[in-house]
Amino acid sequence: MLFGHTHCWPKLKLHVRHRGAFAYVEAELADGERVKLMRLRYTGTASRWGFALYLASSDKYEDTVLPTGSLADTPENALDCACGLHLATPVN
Repeated sequence: MLFGHTHCWPKLKLHVRHRGAFAYVEAELADGERVKLMRLRYTGTASRWGFALYLASSDKYEDTVLPTGSLADTPENALDCACGLHLATPVN
């Protein structure tokens, strides 16, 4: 499992597809709409992944610094950051 417990988004349904070293993450909203959130890059350890935020304006993923100041962190911290930017309010 890519994601462990995330306290901020407990009821959020995630869809993850893998391609090579990348995992593309989308959230499914209550109305069934899917929102692209981020791309994670495997760095050789399951606990630390590279983070790229999805930018709707360009329909691309861009490497992004996390609030921790790093370009890589746990999948949970990356998810909290991406959801905070794309969804604004936790899905409870």
